[in-house]
Amino acid sequence: MRLTAFTDYSLRVLMYLATRPQEQATISAIATAFDIKENHLTKVVHFLGKEGWITTTRGKGGGMRLARDASAIVVGEVVRSTEGDAMPAECFALEGGNCCITPICMLSGALQEAVDAFYLVLDSYTLEEVVSNRDQIAQLLFVRSKELRAPH
Repeated sequence: MRLTAFTDYSLRVLMYLATRPQEQATISAIATAFDIKENHLTKVVHFLGKEGWITTTRGKGGGMRLARDASAIVVGEVVRSTEGDAMPAECFALEGGNCCITPICMLSGALQEAVDAFYLVLDSYTLEEVVSNRDQIAQLLFVRSKELRAPH
C-alpha cells in the first residue's frame, strides 16, 4: 500500500515535534528541515490540530507542539485518519467499481486481509517508538536545517 504525500508529511511533522517535545516548532522550521514547501505543511498542520494530535499557537512566538505524549499517538491511527478508507482496488468502493467479477471475486478478500495486516503492524507502533532514536533524528533534522539556511 502506498501512502499519500499528505500522510507522509503528517508523520514527518509528528516525528519532528516528538524529537523536541518541550519546544514549539514552526511550519517554516519543519519545511526547511524536510525540504518541503510550507504551503503543503499548512494543510497538514491544520488537519493534525483539528484531529487533536498537535496544538497550535498563532502570532508572534507561536508555533506547534504535540498535544499529547508521543507514547499516546498510535501510528496506525494517524495513517487511518490521513488516508481515509483503504481502497487497494476499485472493487472496494461502495458501488463495487466497474469490474464484472466483483460479486464473486476472491481477490478482494485477500486484499482486505493484506490491508488489515498492514494496519495491525502500524497499530503496534507509537510515535514514541518510531522516534526512540530521537537524538539521531534531531541531529539530522537540525543540522540539515542550519545547512539549508546558511548562505552559499
